[in-house]
Amino acid sequence: MKNPVIIFGANQLGQAAKAILESNEVVIYGFLDDNEALHNKEIDGVVVLGKTEDDGFLKFIGKKCDAFVAFDNNKLRKSTVEMLKNKRKVMPMNAIHKTAWVEASAHIGHGNMINMGATIGNNAKISNHCIINSNAVIDHGAELGDLVQIGAGAVVNSEAIIGDEVFIGSGVTIVSGVKIGKGARVGAGSVVVADVKAGETVFGNPAQKVGA
Repeated sequence: MKNPVIIFGANQLGQAAKAILESNEVVIYGFLDDNEALHNKEIDGVVVLGKTEDDGFLKFIGKKCDAFVAFDNNKLRKSTVEMLKNKRKVMPMNAIHKTAWVEASAHIGHGNMINMGATIGNNAKISNHCIINSNAVIDHGAELGDLVQIGAGAVVNSEAIIGDEVFIGSGVTIVSGVKIGKGARVGAGSVVVADVKAGETVFGNPAQKVGA
């Protein structure tokens, strides 16, 4: 019997997480969100119960409910995860769509969202709190750090290494073996054929550094 889930964030990402979890017949207990204008309102049949640090609802997590954190802002995502660890001694669950393909040898950490049609290959490593959008491919032996976001249809080829908090836009191709440093950003549709330094933004085919 699967526990019901409280989703942190009633935004579009939270609603996408709801659809992913429901694809696996998981019941959504409710949303928590700090936007008071949403409180007590229904979103697609699920109520926004209150704020993210409302102890009246947090007390259920780890006992009667699991939690999923659905904020695409990394700072907010990290602070919510820390709050759950400190107050409830739990890590968020994974939300993996029933149509995603995850090889048995892949390593999947905590709090990841893997949307419909995504493919995670042999011995790939997905760390924690990553967002992998529809039809993305993480090929065999590739590694994602924490809080990585992968756009729809992007391909991270074999043995590429993606650092923490990297953003990869839709339709990007990362060539095999490439390393992308922490906090880098890759614009949509780019083809990355060489390593990208931490904090850099690159775009194009082949991808080149943009900005100062």
